[in-house]
Amino acid sequence: MIETLLGGLLGGAFRLAPEVLKWLDRKGERGHELAMQDKALEFEKIRGAQRMAEIGESAEAAWNTGAIEALKDAVRTQGEKTGVAWADALSSSVRPVVTYWFMALYCAAKTAAFTAAINGGALWSVAVVHAWTDADQALWAGVLNFWFLGRVFDRVR
Repeated sequence: MIETLLGGLLGGAFRLAPEVLKWLDRKGERGHELAMQDKALEFEKIRGAQRMAEIGESAEAAWNTGAIEALKDAVRTQGEKTGVAWADALSSSVRPVVTYWFMALYCAAKTAAFTAAINGGALWSVAVVHAWTDADQALWAGVLNFWFLGRVFDRVR
């Protein structure tokens, strides 16, 4: 009787064993499929982020190109005449008027400093030496070079 019972149990166990193994295998496959889907989703996220970065870089490059073109157009049109006499005259007078105005202010400030030194009892030679500094020398050298070397380069062109 025990052999019958053991035979029945072993037969049932051997019959259930493949089913249990299939069930465990399916469970592993499902886990594997889920892991693969997670990896595929992660890959798609990375690819989407990369594509968005490429689109952003492309848009930035296009914007920079447009900005450079706008700057070129602005610089090019600054020297063009409008055809309106008073507007062209006003436009061409801005730089000289500003230059003369600042030179007049500079000379007035230097004259005031010189006069204050003389009125304070300084000798003429001392007042001149202190009114004309290294910074003044550098400023005047820059102004003179700008105006007179500019003419030389204009002639060469």
